[in-house]
Amino acid sequence: MGLRHGSGAKKAAHYSLARVRGLAALTLLAAGLAGLAVAAGPKPEKTEADAKKAEAELSAVRSEIERVTRQVSETQVERDRLTRDLKSAELSVGEARAALSDLKHQRAQHAARRTELAHEQREREAQLDKNRAELAGQIRAAYTIGRQEPLTLLLNQEDPALAGRMIVYYGYFGRARAGEIKLISDDVQRLAELGAELDAEDAELARVEQQQRAQLSALEHSRQQRSTALAGLEAESRTRAQNLERLRAQQAGLEQLLKELREAMARFPLETNEAFAKLRGKLAWPVSGHLVARFGDARAGGVRWDGVLVATERGAPVKAVCGGRVIYADWLPGLGLLAIVDHGDGYLSLYGHNERLYKGAGEHVGAGEALAAAGDSGGTGRTELYFEIRKGGKPVDPRPWFKAADP
Repeated sequence: MGLRHGSGAKKAAHYSLARVRGLAALTLLAAGLAGLAVAAGPKPEKTEADAKKAEAELSAVRSEIERVTRQVSETQVERDRLTRDLKSAELSVGEARAALSDLKHQRAQHAARRTELAHEQREREAQLDKNRAELAGQIRAAYTIGRQEPLTLLLNQEDPALAGRMIVYYGYFGRARAGEIKLISDDVQRLAELGAELDAEDAELARVEQQQRAQLSALEHSRQQRSTALAGLEAESRTRAQNLERLRAQQAGLEQLLKELREAMARFPLETNEAFAKLRGKLAWPVSGHLVARFGDARAGGVRWDGVLVATERGAPVKAVCGGRVIYADWLPGLGLLAIVDHGDGYLSLYGHNERLYKGAGEHVGAGEALAAAGDSGGTGRTELYFEIRKGGKPVDPRPWFKAADP
């Protein structure tokens, strides 16, 4: 016994020593980690001054972009009456379609709400009929007992204990009848409210439908204006030489815009989390459809495509191929409603011929986020997206940048 006890004490001593050593090692490790944390220092939180600085920078960026946009409009749009007319007509068409789309969305919401209310109304009416039937059954039972129900129950029972229980049961019946009456009252009140809400939804649906008819008329008027402007431009470019001159002027206008934007944004470099160059062969197409023109294809004379044309459906979402900052969102001759996104490190992506622009100049956009709706602005005869990638101001073939060979 003594030997076993001594061996146990020795084991306990060894265990205690090991535990102390382990705790000491953990303490040293924790101290070392704490030292590293102190050395690295906590991440500084954004202060109010940082927020104000960022807001001021955004304001400055937008001011620079607006200045460039005004200058472009004055030099490339306002001096050409036909181009000005086309811009005005296409902006009107875009606004009319946007308003019509919003109205359709409103109508769908009101129609869904009306369906919900009508369904609840039917359920309430069914519940009201059920509650009324149950109350009628209770009233018939009370009538069978007699007018003085508690007294009748008491006198008809020979056993006082049983009579007491019957009185309690009668109390239950009375409260049940009161509960049924309350449910019926609630149902009647809710049905009245539902009737008023349904009337309001019907009136709202009628108002929205009237607005839709008016908006359709405005859209048709804008379409006619656009057709007139396009006819004027086509008449002015009757010959191949005249058409080539216009194409070259539009191309020069885009180059001038990009040059001025690069100079304006040089003071506000974009901070990016991932290098755009590393995404070569990994990007998703900005819109679904099929290619109708490739990079380098001839357009007319010596003018070639600096990007690709993707035929698509009207209103299809046009998505940013990578995160960045919108540095242009306006109408430009030849490209219509154009969005340009700066991805940092000299890389830009361009999205033209849109029907609507969802993002404004200076706003940030995430990869895959919709920044426009596809259209036919800029004088094109079909719904399509013009897409470019630029590096240091020079266009590069976009196709090798995508995971799939075609949209």
